[in-house]
Amino acid sequence: MLLDEKPYSFDRVVRMALSVGLVWAIISALGYLSDVLVPFAVALILAYIMNPLVLRVQGVVKSRSVAIGLTLLLFVLVVVGIFLIVVPLMGREMAHMGRLISELVSNSKLAEAAARRLPPDVWQALRDYFNTPEVQNFFRTDSFISMAQAALRRLLPGIMGFISGTYSVIMALVVPGVVFMYLIFLLLDFQKVRVVWKEMIPAPYRAGVVSFVEEFDLAMSRYFRGQIFISGALCVVFATGFFLIGLPLGILLGIMLGVMSLVPYLQVLGAIPAVMVAAIHALETGQSFWIVLGLTGVVFVAAQVVQDVILVPRIMGKAMGLSPAVMLLSLSIWGKLLGMLGLLIALPMTCLVLAYYRRLVLAQEEAILLPEGEEGP
Repeated sequence: MLLDEKPYSFDRVVRMALSVGLVWAIISALGYLSDVLVPFAVALILAYIMNPLVLRVQGVVKSRSVAIGLTLLLFVLVVVGIFLIVVPLMGREMAHMGRLISELVSNSKLAEAAARRLPPDVWQALRDYFNTPEVQNFFRTDSFISMAQAALRRLLPGIMGFISGTYSVIMALVVPGVVFMYLIFLLLDFQKVRVVWKEMIPAPYRAGVVSFVEEFDLAMSRYFRGQIFISGALCVVFATGFFLIGLPLGILLGIMLGVMSLVPYLQVLGAIPAVMVAAIHALETGQSFWIVLGLTGVVFVAAQVVQDVILVPRIMGKAMGLSPAVMLLSLSIWGKLLGMLGLLIALPMTCLVLAYYRRLVLAQEEAILLPEGEEGP
């Protein structure tokens, strides 16, 4: 322990250095293997989130396999339903926004309205930005799909690298198939692993390790599962609100803000693109910019009320979760170390480190409170 009063002998310093080296070697290995570990990490997170639902279904049907099958069927139906509803809407939004940008950089009525209503320097800067090839190409639907495929290849080159671009349909199915296979196997063994792993810990350390893991699992169930559910709900609230007031890219922007809410209050940064999109919508429809901006603000306020008044008290309870600063810092650090894999495991690993730190501090406090020469239980 770093906080105890034992002298720092040469042997102890060497063991500490070896421990640090081992941790760094593990992080380096994870970074090297991150490309092929991402599907497993995604499946593990899904299994952890879905296991409570599987247990509830198992309480009714009694069979673990049947419960997993029914839960996965429900999961697939929900994902397919969302895909069939949201993707066409997003495609139309992208095409609509692309048309608006093309009109803004040409001599159309929309460009004339923007020139009249915006300060000359602001209008010229926006026009130059929208006229760049990167922005123009991004809002082409076929280009957007190509960019998504390219991003998938960059994120998962270990799996996607051996598939030629000619087989794009197969390429789109391989990664979800691998994740789904991992998910089935993890759910089948989930309960068994939760019991068997304790027997693999040496008896002298078993009680302490089991207590630590249970504390970590409690933190994960409170913060990780709850925050993901809240983020999904906010995706719906933001996307629905923006869609109802007619904002261009409303669904895409709403989903982005919902995902950003994994770090509480980070969605406030989404106000910048929301203001820009509101301005374009005001120019397109001829409405007052302040009215459109006010409606956009109402969506933000409604989402915040749903989060703070309804979702957080009911899902998170009175438990103290990770602060927004800690969550953002953990995402930044783990993302820098391990890329996409780091972003996936950032919150679990942060909960793990904090759980260990709390036990370390508690052990030191107990050692101080015990009379000299007396051992704790």
